[in-house]
This record gives sequence, structure tokens and C-alpha cells, in this order.
Amino acid sequence: MQILRSIAELATVPGPVFLAIGVFDGVHLGHQAVIRRAIEAAAKTGGSAVVVTFDPHPMRVLRPGQAPRLLTSTVHKTALISALGVKHLLILPFTPEFAATPPREFVTQLHAACQPLHEICVGHTWSFGKGRAGNLELLKAMGDQLGFDEVGLPAVEIDGEIVSSTLVRATVEAGDLAKVERLLGRPFSILGTVKHGDHLGRSLGFPTANLSAHNEQFPPNGVYAVEAFIQGENKHRRPGVVNIGVRPTVHEHSERHLELHLFDFNEDLYGKDVEVVFRQFLRPEQKFSGLDALKTQIALDAQRARALLKTEA
Repeated sequence: MQILRSIAELATVPGPVFLAIGVFDGVHLGHQAVIRRAIEAAAKTGGSAVVVTFDPHPMRVLRPGQAPRLLTSTVHKTALISALGVKHLLILPFTPEFAATPPREFVTQLHAACQPLHEICVGHTWSFGKGRAGNLELLKAMGDQLGFDEVGLPAVEIDGEIVSSTLVRATVEAGDLAKVERLLGRPFSILGTVKHGDHLGRSLGFPTANLSAHNEQFPPNGVYAVEAFIQGENKHRRPGVVNIGVRPTVHEHSERHLELHLFDFNEDLYGKDVEVVFRQFLRPEQKFSGLDALKTQIALDAQRARALLKTEA
């Protein structure tokens, strides 16, 4: 997938160009509908679909105190978008200066760079530009003037609810993994980079990888059966268990930790990115009487997870 970093680079994309624009945090089914519309429309004309997104999340710049917890970092979001078959991704730096761009100027820049611009596809409630003054009505008017089509896709509904990043966050926080999977069209996952820990897991016979998670929205504390995909292994599935929590048996932390134990695996992962795919909740985090009791429970957790993941395989 070609990664673009400025509007001017759209000139390198073979036209006609079909843009799918949005924040796309989580890349849920609503986001996927917008992206797939651009892909399918471009395929019919021999054109190119380009997904346009922003880094960081606009709320981090506009109202940092109200910014939501991220479902996906830019790196994770990029991988998920690529998996949809996207060939071109434009990641625009969202700065205070960019936020001050009038909506007409933003669209004019997109139109001038594309060779040519055929369509802009967004969600039906999308707003953009300085003061979020741009909307579908303005897009349509500018499309009529400049010669491109505007498409505002209706909301996607699942079980009578509109799919949104806000709903996905709330559902993850509630721990309803089955519902999250319906909203995303895939199991919930967290991408993280392995960092050095205190090696307690290894001393207990269950070596763990301590992950510095790229996203911020976690499911509830506890132990989960998971599958992991390690950077550089070309999507090789590795089953395991993950613990999310403050480690009350050892020394309770105020910060939540994510510790991953992979079955039948003992390689060095430090510095690598690992995607942890949550399959099933096993139990809440709890404080044990000592390390022996903790070790016994970890063994039981691993045994149960092995059985569950073997069934799902």
C-alpha cells in the first residue's frame, strides 16, 4: 500500500481518483462501508481509491481534554485499512494550522491535486474544515461547481444500533467481545510493542511479553484467551493468554499492564509489534494468597485457553 503524507502527493495517484475521507478510528463496519464504496466505484472506472485519514485524532488538537480513548493507533489503523484491499492511503498531519483551514480551501486543494478527482465519499454526518463548517451540502455544491461527485453513505446499523466509534468504545469497556466483533466485522484486537518487564512470568514457568499498547481503550481487567500475530511473521497465528490489570498478587500498580503468554513459544520479542486478538474472556483479575497459588491458576487458565482456541481453529 502506498502511504502519502500530503495533499500534493495525490498527483502521483493514477486517476480518476475516488476519495474515502474520515478519522476511521477502529475501522468498524461503518468506516468499512465508506472505504469499500470508494474501492468498488474506482474498480468500475479503472480509477484509484484513496483513503484519507488524519494523525493524530482531531479531538487531540481541537479539544484535548475531551479526546476519546483510541481504538486504533495510526499504525494499527493503517494495517486494518490495508487489509481491506486499499492501495493508497493519505495520512494528513492534523495540526492547529490544518484545523484552521476553511472547508472550501480543503476541498479545492484535494480537487487541484487529483488527476482528476471523480468522487468524495464520506459518512452522512461528516463535517470538516475550520469550525467544522463543511458538510455534505457544501461538498455537493462544490462538486457541482468543480465536476466531482459527492456521496454521503447512511449509517450502518447492527441489532438496531448505529455503528460508531463511540459505541465500539463503550462495548469494549463493557467487555462484550461478541458484540464488539459484530460492530467491527472482526474480533477486537490491541496492537502493542513488547517492552522489558520484571521477568516474573518466566520465573513462574510462564514467560510473558509485556506490551506497551498503542491504543487506549481496553476491555475490563482479567484474563483472556487470545491469538497473537507477531511483526514479521506474515500473519502466523500464535495462541496464548493475556492478562490485563494491576497485578495485585505481586505489587499492585495504578497503571494497567498487558502481559501476553504465548503457548510453546520462547523467542525474544523485545521491540517488536504484536497484535493481540481477543477471543474469549476467561476470568476477572484477582489477588491470590501467594505466587504458588498464582502459578496454579495460570496453568489452569492456559489449559482452558488451549482447549478453547483449539476448538475455534
